[in-house]
Amino acid sequence: MKIKVSRKEHFNAAHRLYNPAWSDEENARIFGKCSNPNYHGHNYELVVSVTGTPDPQTGYVFDMKVLSDLVRDYVTKKFDHKNLNLDTKYFKTLNPTAENIAVVIWKILREKIDSSLDLKITLYETERNYVEYPAP
Repeated sequence: MKIKVSRKEHFNAAHRLYNPAWSDEENARIFGKCSNPNYHGHNYELVVSVTGTPDPQTGYVFDMKVLSDLVRDYVTKKFDHKNLNLDTKYFKTLNPTAENIAVVIWKILREKIDSSLDLKITLYETERNYVEYPAP
């Protein structure tokens, strides 16, 4: 029997969608307001889900306190109230789209969570726009 457990967190961050190989005009055409040279921000909602078989000793798929600590220590502390382009190592050369942010978070947490467990990231950039990685 497999069960999915999830932890919801949030962080606020600024970013600019921008391809340095393109002109400002081309970036504005492709990314619109999201390519504002002065950046813009989002109140991100992050759902981290772990799927597996509950441990017969504890009944846990994954200890939610441990999951909360992992997300806080390795994601929100690094991303919250930051300019993702300027203040994080992850997006120095990677465009901080919601898709790329979700993949980066997955890679960070994948190293910390046993590979026998499935890991899924759901990242809401707005109330209506969200991404899931890996895709169902």
